[in-house]
Amino acid sequence: MNEIQEATSPATSLSGPAACVSKVELRVSCKALLDRDTLNKSDPCVILMVQTNGQWTELDRTEVIKSNLHPVFAKVFSLDYYFEEVQKLRFEVYDIHGTHSIGTRDDDFLGGVECTLGQVDRSLPASSVTTVGHRAEAGGSIPLCLRLGLFPSIVAQKKMVKPLLLKYGKYAGKSTITVHAEEISGNNGYVELSFCAKKLDDKDLFSKSDPFLEIYRINDDDTEQLVHRTEVIKNNLNPVWEPFKVSLISLCSCDDERKLKCLVWDYDSRGKHDFIGEFYTTFRELQKISSGNKVTWDCVNPKYKQKKRNYKNSGVVILSELKLHRVYSFLDYIMGGCQIHFTVAIDFTASNGDPRNSCSLHYINPYQPNEYLKALIAVGEICQDYDSDKRFSALGFGARIPPNYEVSHDFAINFNPEDDECEEIQGVVEAYQNCLPKIQLYGPTNVSPIITRIAKLAAGDGNIKDASRYHILLILTDGVVTDMADTREAIVRASYQPLSIIIVGVGNADFTDMQILDGDDGVLRSPKGEPVLRDIVQFVPFRDFKTASPAALAKCVLAEVPKQVVEYYSHKAIAPMCPLRDLRTPILSPVATTPTE
Repeated sequence: MNEIQEATSPATSLSGPAACVSKVELRVSCKALLDRDTLNKSDPCVILMVQTNGQWTELDRTEVIKSNLHPVFAKVFSLDYYFEEVQKLRFEVYDIHGTHSIGTRDDDFLGGVECTLGQVDRSLPASSVTTVGHRAEAGGSIPLCLRLGLFPSIVAQKKMVKPLLLKYGKYAGKSTITVHAEEISGNNGYVELSFCAKKLDDKDLFSKSDPFLEIYRINDDDTEQLVHRTEVIKNNLNPVWEPFKVSLISLCSCDDERKLKCLVWDYDSRGKHDFIGEFYTTFRELQKISSGNKVTWDCVNPKYKQKKRNYKNSGVVILSELKLHRVYSFLDYIMGGCQIHFTVAIDFTASNGDPRNSCSLHYINPYQPNEYLKALIAVGEICQDYDSDKRFSALGFGARIPPNYEVSHDFAINFNPEDDECEEIQGVVEAYQNCLPKIQLYGPTNVSPIITRIAKLAAGDGNIKDASRYHILLILTDGVVTDMADTREAIVRASYQPLSIIIVGVGNADFTDMQILDGDDGVLRSPKGEPVLRDIVQFVPFRDFKTASPAALAKCVLAEVPKQVVEYYSHKAIAPMCPLRDLRTPILSPVATTPTE
């Protein structure tokens, strides 16, 4: 007996704040492609290009389908969809000559098209001509002029059908490309399926069949959408196909009762596959494997059934294993009851300047908040919406504090060590302003004590096996930390806890060394070489946002937090306390155990 695994799983292909945006899946098919081959038909492949900083780069590509001018590709492109951005895409279709020529100048270009993933690009006048390129001899670029005053938007249309264009805007005959877009969001998850078959019909004269399986979803309008195509098992009437993963939204639109059409074929290298048989099922039926029942279908050829009186089937197809993975989003955890506890740590070292001097970074101007206050308010006002009691810890470091005026790198700025919390962000602002006349700015800039303290606090919450509390530590500093080795060690330890760290550099210091703490350019390691479990640090110089709105700063520094929250709870296999359910679709049934064939 195998176990069906139902677990929280981190969303795949997360980059940046992917967990907080929508995921979009794109499926591609073509019709009436140009035939570039002399003896056979073209062997098409679609390459997806994305535009970043004005440059086109390859994101992914489909499989190659042999001898087919009307290909339906099984490969699914997965992208992050940002509503506020124009994401330009280019689909290029090539006739591939052999397995070693993909992406080389030997490939015949069959046509291309540009579009946007989300919003329509209204930056171009309707009469403008956009010049783009495709792969060319000697690595050059042949202009492909597409008269796209407004790039078509895939997401807005859900389904996009466009003619393929060759260089200089020439139509590629009657060739078209169709792109279907589906949004993947919320608590959908994915399923891993393992199929095998027995006693399939032998369609070959001198050898056995080379079977492969296709699964189609039947849509509400009775159209069929290819969900998955297995690999071909050569010369085998009892094939065991490789397990594959598919999102639940793709498989059945999160509807247990949606029909699935499954076809078994005998592969032909010329593209003329022989039909073996078919069967229909639903995801609910697939889940019967959980109750200890064998899930087996007769693979039926309707023509044989009609003509042959004693015909039973052309073999049987068996579901041998099903693993259901739940994928939760940031909003699932937040709306499930997870509280975000916000702590701010403020740099009170002497390099900030005397607070009584108007040149000081800590100078309190009654008409204009200083950089510390701007950063605190911008980030804190967003975080306070995720904490029901709206009480925040406010700490300081690098100052001599009363009554003995000894240097402290971890003190409550309200001078109450028993309760360092303040009421709302305004309470933190008042505590900060009241604190300044009572302390002496000193040094050095040591932040590891506060990181260690908050990590221990988070560890206590982490020992509670639910997603009830997550911590954000905002560190405001005017220079590079002095205790870099200890800070790296503290961050590595903290990466195992429900904690994210945001560091905002104020003033005009050189913060180059601070980028080490932000794992964007590589994995942060402790002095002993131990890597962080998760990337939990985001560093931003405040000067980059001096002329921007507070919302821009908050958006930047908080961009990584949703992903970090999901990664922590996914790693711990902790589900939201009360996961959201989409009432528009039926709730998927739980699964437990699996019989083996």
